[in-house]
Amino acid sequence: MTTSASSATPVREISIAHSPDSDDAFMFYALATDKVTVPGLKFTHTLCDIETLNQRAMREAFYDVTAVSFHAYPYLQEKYALMPCGGSVGEGYGPMIVARRPMTLEQAASTRIAIPGALTTANLALRIILPGVETEIVPFDQIIPQVLAGRFEAGLIIHEGQLTYARDGLHLVLDAGQWWREQMGLPLPLGGNAIRRDLGPDLHKKINDALRASIRYALDHREDALHHAMQFARDLDTRDANRFVGMYVNERTLDYGEDGRAAIRRLLELGHERGILPHAPRVDFVG
Repeated sequence: MTTSASSATPVREISIAHSPDSDDAFMFYALATDKVTVPGLKFTHTLCDIETLNQRAMREAFYDVTAVSFHAYPYLQEKYALMPCGGSVGEGYGPMIVARRPMTLEQAASTRIAIPGALTTANLALRIILPGVETEIVPFDQIIPQVLAGRFEAGLIIHEGQLTYARDGLHLVLDAGQWWREQMGLPLPLGGNAIRRDLGPDLHKKINDALRASIRYALDHREDALHHAMQFARDLDTRDANRFVGMYVNERTLDYGEDGRAAIRRLLELGHERGILPHAPRVDFVG
């Protein structure tokens, strides 16, 4: 898996979509820069925010492989299966409710909270924790600025904001990943890579092996992969970017593990039981 396809080999294009974030850039570094190649396959990359990818995957199986929020997965599970690698899992940490002033969770429940997208796992976790809370969708990178500007008393933050909110003077109300660990005894699964079911077992295996090799390469060549990822590290210096990448790209990213898979099923089953998800989840993995 380290040599390019020869000119005589028919080449099939595999479209991959993921978010323009430092952790995804780190994960896909080797595939994006041809450090990992697969004879007969050419990988093309589309970078787009996760909520847009969720919506696109719901409408049609546009990409062969797409990053999705686990909240969105039941809506597209007929066309996509989950890959066993490439997921983002919070080990006792995750999306955070932050506010302009110190407040209790009960106080936050009575205010309007800015959220990064209806189908984000952050929103699913929020609705499990605070049923009936009033929310408004705001682009994820605008939540902190709009809370600071006073448009919202509180916001639900994801991505790099988890490391930067305090320096902006915001106060932590709740870490959803910590809450989930305390309540369920499990890590909080946030997002994963979904692959079109109709590609078939042979391509499933080749693509999954390629993504796992890309993750392994990045972990083994951390400095180079981090240098590549820094172009997507919004407002983070190298030290914080390294910390953020380490939170979401690690050995568990190579495989969820049994507790990680159990956490995905528990999260979606609970969402269905609580009436948040209209579809009973069908969680299965290729390979």
